[in-house]
Amino acid sequence: MKAAGAPRRQRGPLRTLLRQSRLLLRLEAPYFMGNAKTWLAVLAVALIPALYVVIYLSSVWDPGANSGALQVGLVNLDRGVVYREQTVNMGQELVAQLEHSARFGYHRIDAADDARQQVRHGALAFALIIPADFSSNAVPGAQPGAGKLVVYASEGNSFEGARIAQLFAAELGHKVNESLNEQRWSLVLLNAAGSKNSVERLREAATQLHAAADELSSGTSKAAIGAKSLGSSALRLSDGVAQLGAGMHQMGTGLRSLDAKRPRNSDLTALNTGAEALAAGHDELHKALQNLQEGSQALNTGVAAFKQEADSSLLVRPAVRDSVTQLALGLYQLDSGLHSAGEGQQKLSDAALQLSAGVGTLTGGVRAMNGALRTMVGKLPEDSQVDSLTEGASELARASATLALANDKISSASRAVLDGTGLLVNALPAPLDAPQGSARGLANSVQPALEIEASVQNSGSGFAANIIPAALWLGAGIAAFLVNLRLLPTAARRFSPLARLVGKLTLPAAVVLLQAGLVLVTVFYVLHIKVVQPAALVCTVVSAGLTFLLIVCALTRLLGDAGKALAMLFLAVQLSSSGGVLPVELSGTFFASMSPWLPITWVVHGLKASLFGAFDGAWQTSWQQVLLAGAGAALVAMLVGRWRYVPHSALVPAIDL
Repeated sequence: MKAAGAPRRQRGPLRTLLRQSRLLLRLEAPYFMGNAKTWLAVLAVALIPALYVVIYLSSVWDPGANSGALQVGLVNLDRGVVYREQTVNMGQELVAQLEHSARFGYHRIDAADDARQQVRHGALAFALIIPADFSSNAVPGAQPGAGKLVVYASEGNSFEGARIAQLFAAELGHKVNESLNEQRWSLVLLNAAGSKNSVERLREAATQLHAAADELSSGTSKAAIGAKSLGSSALRLSDGVAQLGAGMHQMGTGLRSLDAKRPRNSDLTALNTGAEALAAGHDELHKALQNLQEGSQALNTGVAAFKQEADSSLLVRPAVRDSVTQLALGLYQLDSGLHSAGEGQQKLSDAALQLSAGVGTLTGGVRAMNGALRTMVGKLPEDSQVDSLTEGASELARASATLALANDKISSASRAVLDGTGLLVNALPAPLDAPQGSARGLANSVQPALEIEASVQNSGSGFAANIIPAALWLGAGIAAFLVNLRLLPTAARRFSPLARLVGKLTLPAAVVLLQAGLVLVTVFYVLHIKVVQPAALVCTVVSAGLTFLLIVCALTRLLGDAGKALAMLFLAVQLSSSGGVLPVELSGTFFASMSPWLPITWVVHGLKASLFGAFDGAWQTSWQQVLLAGAGAALVAMLVGRWRYVPHSALVPAIDL
């Protein structure tokens, strides 16, 4: 009996449990079956976990597919280098490869300072700066890491973005070194392949050299003959120059003697003056002779008349007549003589005039000759110069003889070269054009340098700016559950909307302020995070907590308890759009486009600026945006939705403790 009844006793409590559960289900079911809003609430509650999963996982589903949205600056200052007679600009090649890969959203920027400023302001995730001497340091490979590539990032702006920049720098350095090594090995292999043809090229060169040696031998033989002829001519030139030197000595002596004995200008002037005076005297003599001739003619006429009278007079004695006759004859002869003298004097006067003119010409010519003589004497070379010319000619003759001997030797040597090139049949290959630089430098010539702005202590500190807003939002939501945000006592009907809102939120706001204070204590004294701007951090945290409370209140006033659930769902959207796990650009277009319009994004920016000095420490703009969002939420909470007025005794805490 006991064995048979034992199973019934074991099944009894189970039946009781099922019966009681069915009873409660029948009592509760009418509330759901007849109320469409309740079914909608159930559906919303059921969808919340799935929406959380979709929101979070879609924001990190495939970051690589959205990497092109991550904005990266490219600054190429590389001037290039001439390496092995080729112009190389690694900066241009690197920029072209990066843009072709389209891994990120690259933007070319002219100045490095502009790129750094855009990174600090958050317009760029990071920037690659290629310095001016990059090619000149990287291509030769003289030292390891000589070619520097600067990757500039801000940990404060985006800790994960800075990590991506760090990975990008390491990968970039590896790829650039691989590219350089590939180019260098291509050069080595090309030179090695070229050495296969070196023997044939050397044989062809030897043949050409032999032909050139033949021409050289022929030319040197002719040069030797010409040198001998030049030597003979130089000897004759030396003899001629010696004779010329002797003649120059004699001519110089004669010219100097002639210059010493030449008439002076004063003597020439006196001669010219005497000739002119002679011509003038002859002119005066001519006039005097004319006067004498005229007197002689008059006297002759008088004597002829006296003779005629004497001849006709009987009183004149014959002796007198004879004397008169002799006188007349003498006067006739005198007159003839004066006439002849006048003609001779005329000739003499003409000659004197010609002499005067000739003397003038002579003196002018002698003066010109004196000037020319002085010039000749001045231009005469010194005896030492003439001697130097003679010695130079002798030296030329001796040098020509030496040249002739040297040409004989050159001719003999060229014949020996001709014989040697004829025996050349084999040659070594051309040496390989080995790359320059050191082994370590050639293996690792490029080393990216990571420059970090607004540095962060550690990974936890880097995520603080994203975790704190989430904590404040959760805290504001929990504080909102302390009171029923849609219930007011009946006495509040006559209150202003602002008084109703302030009175209703005073207690939750006090809780939120306490939460914000504890968060600040945690940041300063528990986690010991180094804060760049403590006052800015306090303002941002306090304002964010109160604003989040107002947003939750506005949603609850508008939608009831569903608004609280929507606030939690809204938190998931904001966390995915604020770039907490990854830069928001990698989360997709939806989250990236929503990010600038969400309150938590503004709070994150303000916290990063105050915690780390990110975004150039500009926290005021984000703080003002948070305050405006809080003011807008307060306005919605005052004016939207209906208050439910209940007796004072019906106002009980929303949390049943």
